[in-house]
Amino acid sequence: MRLYTDLADWFHLLTAPEEYAGEAAHYREALVEVCDGPAVRLLELGSGGGNNASHLKQWFTCTLTDLSPEMLAQSRAINPECEHVQGDMRAVRLGRTFDVVFAHDALMYLTELDDLRAAARTAFEHTRPGGAAVFCPDYVRESFEPGTDHGGHDGEDGRALRYLEWVRDEDPDDSLYEVDLVYTLKEADGSVRVEHDHCVEGLFGEEEWLEALRAAGFEAGTYPPFEPEEYPGQRIFTGKRPR
Repeated sequence: MRLYTDLADWFHLLTAPEEYAGEAAHYREALVEVCDGPAVRLLELGSGGGNNASHLKQWFTCTLTDLSPEMLAQSRAINPECEHVQGDMRAVRLGRTFDVVFAHDALMYLTELDDLRAAARTAFEHTRPGGAAVFCPDYVRESFEPGTDHGGHDGEDGRALRYLEWVRDEDPDDSLYEVDLVYTLKEADGSVRVEHDHCVEGLFGEEEWLEALRAAGFEAGTYPPFEPEEYPGQRIFTGKRPR
């Protein structure tokens, strides 16, 4: 996705950190509720530009991992006190465990069941006994609906971004759906240009999610979604590592 590479310095004008306060508080409640014992150390897989972490860091000592160095740079700018590590959620191994592990919408870039299972194993390997993991994909197969969205923000430096998003599923029989984004980007000097992004994302059933977590070794479950009226497709899956 270009917003994670050559357009990364526009990321926080697409999705602003302050918009994540309510969501992050909800995810924190899920992590603390499932975790046995103190929940202090958090590992985020696929932390992106650090929007969730900008709120989670008030409750946890955060280690943030992402595949994209450009995204890690955006996160460091707003979360300098957090540890940042480049790594793929399917394969990264830090050699230590955490009280809680969190993965948000970067999960949607797992397009094969083997990818999903690998990410679940990564989370399990980094969760201490009695600790918790929480996974928050945008959609599962049962809740997916095509649609459009739009938004964007003005920056303090005179730059601004507006976007149009088109979500669709060209083949309902496979595990993929597609997202096209058109960005209108206004530079500080007032010049405007238009850019296009295309994403292929993964779509799995609820039982496939739960089975992947069980196969990794977790006691798997679900948690109520955040604001289901506004985010009707979201499901939250939980994993507890047995003692």
